[in-house]
Amino acid sequence: MTPSKLQDDLRRCHPDKTEKDLKYFQTLKDKFQKRPTLDRMFASTSQRNDDGLRASYNISLLIAKFGKPHTIGEKLILPLKRF
Repeated sequence: MTPSKLQDDLRRCHPDKTEKDLKYFQTLKDKFQKRPTLDRMFASTSQRNDDGLRASYNISLLIAKFGKPHTIGEKLILPLKRF
């Protein structure tokens, strides 16, 4: 929004905040930017799962290249999971 529209919005929709100083709005902005979001909360988890997903895709690709049924993956991978 343009500054004039922001000022108009402040006067019309938030008359109780027109007397607040600039520092009040800067702290509101800082709190808004530092709030927890889904991206920040799950960033490390998705990175760990990325390697497993990549391995799964590569195994599926190899099985498909050799023309074997995909159920063979269960016979090959599940015994290795025990180790």
